[in-house]
Amino acid sequence: MEKWAGITGTGTTTDPSTMFLLQQYWWIIVAVLGGLFVLMTMVQGGQSLFHTAKDEMEEKALINSLGRKWELTFTTLVMFGGALYAAFPLFYSVSFGGAYWVWMLILFGFVLQAVSYEYINNPNNLIGKGAYKAFLYFNGVVTVILVGAAVGTFFTGSNFSFDTTTRILEWGTAADGINLRGLEAAIDFGHGAWFNVAFGVLLFAIARLLGAMWIINDVDNNEFADLIARVRAASKRCFFVFLGALVVVLYGLVTLKGYSYDIHTGKVFMEDNKYLHNLLAGYGIQLIIFGIGAVLFLLGIFQSIFGNSTGGIKASGLGAVLIGIIVFTLAGLNGTPFYPSYADLQSSLTIQNTSGSEATLWVMTGVSLAVPFVLGYIAYVWYQMKKDGPITREELEDPESHAY
Repeated sequence: MEKWAGITGTGTTTDPSTMFLLQQYWWIIVAVLGGLFVLMTMVQGGQSLFHTAKDEMEEKALINSLGRKWELTFTTLVMFGGALYAAFPLFYSVSFGGAYWVWMLILFGFVLQAVSYEYINNPNNLIGKGAYKAFLYFNGVVTVILVGAAVGTFFTGSNFSFDTTTRILEWGTAADGINLRGLEAAIDFGHGAWFNVAFGVLLFAIARLLGAMWIINDVDNNEFADLIARVRAASKRCFFVFLGALVVVLYGLVTLKGYSYDIHTGKVFMEDNKYLHNLLAGYGIQLIIFGIGAVLFLLGIFQSIFGNSTGGIKASGLGAVLIGIIVFTLAGLNGTPFYPSYADLQSSLTIQNTSGSEATLWVMTGVSLAVPFVLGYIAYVWYQMKKDGPITREELEDPESHAY
């Protein structure tokens, strides 16, 4: 077992090489689900475009276009979180046990979303339609930026120490002695907050652009021509925010002194240009996939935002999924701690020291065979909601329709 000291995980194994493959397999599953979640943030991004509606019918068109999809976003989020929890339980206990203010705000944002779509058009609701719109804005802007900043800490690290023997977690305090419980990810610029914030803004810009392209695809462009024109105008401005945030994030990824660990000893150390090395590993396959994703994402933008096509969401959606997958593989594969600690390097969490036992991963591997069926269900529901064509004024005025 000495040769594979970093492969033991939180359980035991009689075959370290098999355990290693199972851990890799499950991180790839997490990466795929993470990529799908990036695509589904189009709902949150679309919510940040409510200001483009100038009358009740336009607003209703937006609410219906997005409201029919938020459940699918939540399904993807639950699958992503469930895979992380089951495969890498120690990450959950450390992250949620330490950075709980960030995670509670994120979860609170998704609760607000669910409540808002349920009650926004109910007559005589207690707090008024405007309050629910504000909740949806919060979910579409603040929640998405916080999610991005949290993912940014997968690269810059968090302020914790964890004793694997005593299982005691300590979350460090800021310079002023205040324990921010994860909020330092967006405040402590000395430990990479600039990268985390840029990552959050980048995710928000991606979500808004995807949301705009979805609305352009889902709402009748002739009957709602003025609304579509305003959505395109807002998205063109967002595109430049996207470019600025992308430059900062890419600069960080290729220049950051990243975290690395020795697969045989489990020891963590700092490595110059670690994430650039990850991107180029394996004959550059990750770089190629990332490049394909970026080209597809930009293609969709120029089709639907700068052009007049309604189909840009297809190319950009696939591109967003590919980009999301590569981001997560960069953070967790090739001997990289996916939740590093800048307070204590050896407390950093890897897919090896956070995973469940070999038996658990084998059982979950069997369960993972059901994932295609869940994705098939999502695709089927999506098809059923789209088969009647784009949203029209007649549909929104029909009390027998599925309008909100």
